[in-house]
Amino acid sequence: MIENIRVDKTNYYLNIAKAVADRSTCLRKKIGCVIVNNDEIISTGYNGAPRGRKNCIDLGFCTKKKFFPDIRHAGYEACRSVHAEQNAIISASRKSMIGSTLYLVSYRDDTGEYDEGATACQMCRKMIINAGIKNVVVRGKNNLEYTVTDIEDWIENDDLLQGKITY
Repeated sequence: MIENIRVDKTNYYLNIAKAVADRSTCLRKKIGCVIVNNDEIISTGYNGAPRGRKNCIDLGFCTKKKFFPDIRHAGYEACRSVHAEQNAIISASRKSMIGSTLYLVSYRDDTGEYDEGATACQMCRKMIINAGIKNVVVRGKNNLEYTVTDIEDWIENDDLLQGKITY
C-alpha cells in the first residue's frame, strides 16, 4: 500500500519558494521567496537583474566575481541582481504584507545544495521590517529543516548597533 504523506504548510510554502528560486538568473546562488498572509500567497520574488537589463546568465559571467574576484561578502554594488526579498516586496502592497511571513530558499547553482545558514542581508532586513512582515522562514540544509525568525528580534537586537553585520 502506498502511504499518502501530506507536506506541512511551512514546507509547502518553502517548496513553492524553491520553485520560484529555479527562475533565478544568478550564476552563483538561486534564491526565491514567497510572502504569505492569512494562508494566501501575496507575492513571490527571485534574484535577477532589473527589468530590461541583461542577466548574468545572458552575459555568461558574474559581474561581481569579475570586479571583485577575491571578495566573498562585499562588492554588492557590482552585483547585477535585485534580491529575491526585494523583488517580492516591491511586487506587493504594504497593507497586504503587514503581519505576513516571508519564506526564503537559497541554493548553490553549482552543487544544488541548500545554503545552510542563509539569511536576509542588511538591506533586505530593513525592507522586511518596513514592509511589516512578521516572520522569515528559511529552508535549512534539507527539504524538512527550516529556521523561523521573528522580525521583532531584528528590531530589538539591531545588528548594526552591535557591530554585527550580516551579509
